[in-house]
Amino acid sequence: MTVLRVIFSILVLHVACMIYAQNDQSGFISIDCGSESNYTQNGTGINYVSDDGFIEGGESYDLSRIRNYRTRVYNTLRSFPQNERNCYTLRPQKGKNNRYLIRAMFFYGESRGQPPQFDLHIGADYWATVYISDPSIYVVYEMLHLTSSDYIHVCLVNTARGDPFITSLELRPLDITMYKQRSPSSLILNYRQNFGTNETVRYDDDKYDRIWGLPNVVRVRAVQASDAVSLKSFSEEQVPLKVMSTAITPINSTELYYRWNATSIDEYIIYVHLAEVEILESNQKREFNIYNNGIFIGTFSPSTSITTIMLSSNSPTYELILRQTLNSTLPPILNAIEVYTLKQLLQNQTDDQDAAVMWGIKSTYGLTNLNWQGDPCVPQQYAWVGLYCNYNAPRAARIRSLNLSSRGLSGEIATALANLTMLDSLDLSNNNLTGNVPKFLAELDSLTFLNLMGNNFTRPIPAELLAKSKNGIEESSGEDKSSSTRIIAVILAPIIACIVVLSIIVFIMKQPRKKALIKSEEVLTPRKQQFTYSEVLSITNNFQKEIGRGGFGRVFQGSVGDNQVAVKMLSESSSQGYKEFQAEVKLLMEVRHTNITSLVGYCDDNNHKGIIYDFMANGNLGEHLFDGRPNVLSWERRLQIGCDAADEMNEGFQAKLADFGLSRAYPTEDASHASSVKVAGTIGYLDPEYHSTGRLTEKSDVYSFGVLLLELITGRRAITEGVNIVNWVQSLVEEGNVEAIIDSRLEGHFDINTAWKGVETAIACVCLTSVERPTMNDVAMDLKHCVQTEKTRQSGYMSLNLEGLNDLKPR
Repeated sequence: MTVLRVIFSILVLHVACMIYAQNDQSGFISIDCGSESNYTQNGTGINYVSDDGFIEGGESYDLSRIRNYRTRVYNTLRSFPQNERNCYTLRPQKGKNNRYLIRAMFFYGESRGQPPQFDLHIGADYWATVYISDPSIYVVYEMLHLTSSDYIHVCLVNTARGDPFITSLELRPLDITMYKQRSPSSLILNYRQNFGTNETVRYDDDKYDRIWGLPNVVRVRAVQASDAVSLKSFSEEQVPLKVMSTAITPINSTELYYRWNATSIDEYIIYVHLAEVEILESNQKREFNIYNNGIFIGTFSPSTSITTIMLSSNSPTYELILRQTLNSTLPPILNAIEVYTLKQLLQNQTDDQDAAVMWGIKSTYGLTNLNWQGDPCVPQQYAWVGLYCNYNAPRAARIRSLNLSSRGLSGEIATALANLTMLDSLDLSNNNLTGNVPKFLAELDSLTFLNLMGNNFTRPIPAELLAKSKNGIEESSGEDKSSSTRIIAVILAPIIACIVVLSIIVFIMKQPRKKALIKSEEVLTPRKQQFTYSEVLSITNNFQKEIGRGGFGRVFQGSVGDNQVAVKMLSESSSQGYKEFQAEVKLLMEVRHTNITSLVGYCDDNNHKGIIYDFMANGNLGEHLFDGRPNVLSWERRLQIGCDAADEMNEGFQAKLADFGLSRAYPTEDASHASSVKVAGTIGYLDPEYHSTGRLTEKSDVYSFGVLLLELITGRRAITEGVNIVNWVQSLVEEGNVEAIIDSRLEGHFDINTAWKGVETAIACVCLTSVERPTMNDVAMDLKHCVQTEKTRQSGYMSLNLEGLNDLKPR
């Protein structure tokens, strides 16, 4: 067999005719996109409905005000100027494991200029690129789809070539025996043509509403069945009688040709429909050989029984030849033909039960402001806000985490949540939920984190729920609610002077008891913490052990009494000046914070400037992230480091802030606000808005922290071989490839859900527009949730947070 894979099948079915009835549009979904009302289309009798309830967002356009088209469905369209991806969700009556015809029609109208170009997807799979060369014509994309889900999502994806739009969307249930393939593939329509007529055929002549178009053929004559001809049966494709009662035959020739050029490299499936429509005399015979791209297929003599021959080809050109045999007295005949592209769709999707729960929750709580469209989990880059899914299953993703905190939920906890059987984390905090805390939450075997604080439950907490938690109820940490800025743990070290401006700077400048930072001409007041240069030489044993370098200068290990210290000496070639040195010493003298490495002293002896810190016993974060140490920081440890700062980065590997860029922050004449701080920061960490505005805000701190968080997640420096870590991560997020973002040295030993959450949090921090960044308090809450989820996942116990519900006795 050649590269052409040929399948020849002559299908002669049932002797008795099938009853051609059931024209009741049962199972039809016919959507007029952009329409505000339902109606019956003249001519076809098809009942169209508004697209309300199938889609969220978009803008409706009424073209009838400009030109009132006779076919009503052409008079409206829906355009999508917002969101990269917008999806219509269909739920057919017959459900999954059935075959459907799905048809999308696009008509832009002459008055609206050149149409945009965009992609059409079926679920997470690419279907086609919508391109309309002439605004005055309509374009139809059609697919025969064997679905493995109860939900069908038809999505329009913006490709930056104009706002996507759609005119109509239709679904028709087919018989499962129709268009069967060797594997569960989908068929994308190229041509469906009815020969021998000048009339397009569709519903209700075709009960499946296939549209049989008119071919442009020459040197042929049309033949039609007379009343005396009775076509006796259908092929499995159930071609309608009206289509099969007409045909073409060549004029003054013994051959009939059908040619076309392939538009893709995919395999093509061709259905050739044949039936005899003329009454032959006893001395007449119609017989012909069939050739597919020059390959002999077989000899065929049509009868009044409808026959379908299925062929396949993956050639760049296609030629079907029907050639009269020597025994034949009549030329060949051709009634109809269908040409499809065979499309193997991955059909990745959310488990149907999980998806049904989420659609129910969306409806129950009226969550219309979250852009919950399409499949809840798939593709990953478009997963619904607040969802984290397990993608390890080959076809169906399972929902692992649901965060609906502060979403304005009211009423009772939806009982549908009991069906999220793989859920390991549920956050319903800070809503207006009332009534019972349901017992079924304790029956979710995988649930290890539950946060119900900040609601209005009035009934007792189920004893089963408390029993499932190792420690009963986990109280919140009681942070200071009055502070307008929460200081989150930040981990840096003197050797890798990285973060430029962090929340600690804002914290210091906001305290009313603090004075403005020292002026550039001010000198440091001698204190007992000041060391002479000769003392520094003694402390460092003449700078014997260098432990790092930075923009400030070199760092040496030494000792003051019994305490190990790190001594950072200002280099004469340093880009930093005396003002930065003064600012850092001044701030470290005044600040006492568990997240900042303690100042032991400083040296301001003529041309010798230095700062003396506590020594970090386990080195700095950079050494563990970037220097190829064999003991790689675990995923849980990285989350913990990103979440908070404990006492110090000591033998217990807790984190403490050391060189956080204060040496680069110094005041102008007005240092009363953070925006007055001038910055000369390390490349890769500074808020991009600062370069255009010259102003620093709390959100500038968030950006800098986001870069640090990306370093923790990826194990990459902020700038690697000229590539900015923010751009690198964002490109992978757009591809939905979170696994490639996580430090490869972890060798996959991380939880995919907390990984997505960590990456999502970091990306939110580094938004180019500061107003779109979260607050540091939000960041802290997200990271705390990740840490709690990771710990409880490993322990197997449930972590409960029911703050404010402690008076509810277990029942």
